Amino acid sequence: MIGDIGEECQLKDPMDLFHSGQVVKICAPMVRYSKLAFRTLVRKYSCDLCYTPMIVAADFVRSAKARDSEFTTNKVGDHPLIVQFAAKEAQVLCDAARIICPFADGIDLNCGCPQRWALSEGYGACLINKPELVKDMVRHVRSQIDNPKFSVSIKIRIHEDLKRTVDLCQKAEAAGVSWITVHGRSIEERHQPVHYDAIKIIKQSMSIPIVANGDIKTLKDAENVHHLTEADGIMVARGLLANPAMFAGYEETPFQCIQDWVDIALEHGTPFTCFHHHLMYMMEHITSKQEKKVFNVLSSTSAVLDYLNDHYGV
Repeated sequence: MIGDIGEECQLKDPMDLFHSGQVVKICAPMVRYSKLAFRTLVRKYSCDLCYTPMIVAADFVRSAKARDSEFTTNKVGDHPLIVQFAAKEAQVLCDAARIICPFADGIDLNCGCPQRWALSEGYGACLINKPELVKDMVRHVRSQIDNPKFSVSIKIRIHEDLKRTVDLCQKAEAAGVSWITVHGRSIEERHQPVHYDAIKIIKQSMSIPIVANGDIKTLKDAENVHHLTEADGIMVARGLLANPAMFAGYEETPFQCIQDWVDIALEHGTPFTCFHHHLMYMMEHITSKQEKKVFNVLSSTSAVLDYLNDHYGV
């Protein structure tokens, strides 16, 4: 929906956040979930920086339809904003970055997605095994985007042999990467404990900002991970789905946040499935099993609104 925006976006320099002396609180790129309406919600609750869901750069460059369906923003509130791309060719990533540049504050190259489809297409986490390609992609975008404030970051997973990860990060840094987000698991690891020690080693090997990601569910977790890793930023995915007010220090989703979601989602015309799913996540810890059985099978916006009104006065 780029066409609706005009050239009036109030762009920001994301690096200002990393120079603020505070730990940067970041909403992760989440398939289907980190879209404009949800970004609007978490920004109300102390989230500093938001990412879009991952977008396949080649489709984005090729198809206006893909651009309209994959990317929406607004002129004022949705900044700073990072658009995450899946790409495997430097020029395709550059072309996508050039299209997005007037409407976003930076791009991020996905080098961490472990899903089979991404790996088979040459996207995502397989890029951590191609440090020269990653370096080339970062350098290309850097040289072709005129705006010096436009950030170019990467999100990675770690290798079993951490020396390889440090080498990848140092190559990316030499190419001009703005910051690196490290999900502290290898490609094979899914639910195993996150290697925060590895993130700390990477942080100590670099002079650019490092963002820690993985298994952060509360503000206390975020503080602990910051102490363990010395990371400059903390990126959260599922923790924010379960509690979009997490960064503001709430232990569980406050009713005001649920009300805010209803208002924002209706204002944005959020499709019912997405509207409902977000509420299911938010209410996970504040509803009984019996209530879930009823709420999770509601099938229309009006039924959801009636339920929230009857049970919670929302």
